[in-house]
Amino acid sequence: MIRVCSAEDLIVMKAFADREIDWHDIRGIVVRQGIEKIDWQLIQKELQPLCEAKENLEIMDRLDPMCRK
Repeated sequence: MIRVCSAEDLIVMKAFADREIDWHDIRGIVVRQGIEKIDWQLIQKELQPLCEAKENLEIMDRLDPMCRK
């Protein structure tokens, strides 16, 4: 069995890493999956506490435009 993570999990991990290459990857994930198929509420729920712990809420601001049509 091969274990893989969901698109949402990958977006959370890459946004939390907050490198330029990760933001490029996130854009690619959104294009491949389709913006309407991604569970943005789940991403926000999981990412928000991580950003608070990292003291970098700007990550949430950077992700926000990607979840809009």
